[in-house]
Amino acid sequence: MNKSFVYTLLFGLFVFWGSLFSQTKDSHKTFINKIYSEALVKTPTHKLLKELTTKFPHRLSGSKGADGAVKWTKQVMQDFGFDNVFLQDVMVEHWERGEKEQAYIVDKNGNKVEFSILALGRSISTPESGITAEVVKVQSLDEVAELGREKIEGKIVFYNRSFEHKHLRTFSGYVGTVNQRTKGPSQAARYGAIAVVIRSVSSGDDDFPHTGTLGYAKDAPQIPAGALGNHSANKLAEILESNPQQKLFLKINSQTLPDAKSYNVIGEIKGSEHPEKIIAVGGHLDAWDVGQGAHDDGSGCMQSISALKILQRMGYKPKHTLRAVMFINEENGLRGGKTYADSAVNKKEKHIIAIESDAGGFTPRAFGLKGPDSTLAKMQEWLKYFPDYTIESIKKGYGGPDINPLNKADGTPTIGLVPDSQRYFDFHHSPADVFSAVNKRELELGTASMATLIYLVDQFGL
Repeated sequence: MNKSFVYTLLFGLFVFWGSLFSQTKDSHKTFINKIYSEALVKTPTHKLLKELTTKFPHRLSGSKGADGAVKWTKQVMQDFGFDNVFLQDVMVEHWERGEKEQAYIVDKNGNKVEFSILALGRSISTPESGITAEVVKVQSLDEVAELGREKIEGKIVFYNRSFEHKHLRTFSGYVGTVNQRTKGPSQAARYGAIAVVIRSVSSGDDDFPHTGTLGYAKDAPQIPAGALGNHSANKLAEILESNPQQKLFLKINSQTLPDAKSYNVIGEIKGSEHPEKIIAVGGHLDAWDVGQGAHDDGSGCMQSISALKILQRMGYKPKHTLRAVMFINEENGLRGGKTYADSAVNKKEKHIIAIESDAGGFTPRAFGLKGPDSTLAKMQEWLKYFPDYTIESIKKGYGGPDINPLNKADGTPTIGLVPDSQRYFDFHHSPADVFSAVNKRELELGTASMATLIYLVDQFGL
């Protein structure tokens, strides 16, 4: 055979396959650009979030608000024409706040100084008449141990450690402070304290108190506990500086009721080639009984549903089953995520990946993967498909609270959307977490980023 002919043939094949590869790459980028355009113009995320937060602002597990949100969300996915929509039974914790909390001091001049306060989730109540006692201000759990029973017994412990603002990523500041909420009450109780108040785990320069779950230890008595707004905490600390024997009145009216039946809400678009393999995406439907649960986590739920709706409306036929899961009971029990994982293992379901949005409806910056290095390396190759100024990195990360039980149960890789975090803890678990605090464009960019990741996993696999 003529050598020049062979060279010409090889060159032609090289050009052909290079052109074909380029066309394939370009077709993926074109489709993904359309996803972002669709999200910014037509996606219903913002409208759905408004309806959810307006109709069912308080969605703590076991409440009427949570029950209404479950029924409403199921109807939304049915109206969207998803192939299969169903409820998954979950027995959830049922804690109720009761009447508005009270915290105040009467100063030496007889003036009443009131503080902004919320009971911590799972807190027991004070006696009906409330508690009045001297306050011991501390900065850490270790300081409680150092002071010992002699200085703690019979008093109210005030954990006054501030949010750690030195961290660029605010989740690091949260992690560095949150143990005074989760473990502080039991630590104080071990040394005879009769109640605890904490400075809210909040980055905000305001007086919104931020609630959240405490964990009672088995080796300590249960005592009532509440969170003060930052300005109230400043005020109390200042008063104690001038009068260390100042007494505080505290009244908390909460109660824990028997477990209640609730549900995870699940909607699916069936896969055309491998329907037995699942790409799951979700957020948690429950929210604290203050504010409207807009950032935490109404945004993540509505982004997850809308991500599937975008692909459906664009006529995309997924190879694998796409499943949106609205988890219940993340805030005070994680039972929705645990139940989902147990069910998946028992049914021998095969999940390719589980995706979660539970860090607010802010501008998307990255994804955080909990999975093998090989999976991370493959996903990092996909960054070229995301439009400029959207997802900047895919890195090792946390996954998500509701999906991590699945990772623990069967090794499914889990990945979480990582939005800009600078303002999240201004709103987190507080009355400030309302629909008006969510920017429509930022929210929809998150939806588009999740839809894009779903598309890429469906196209290339892991």
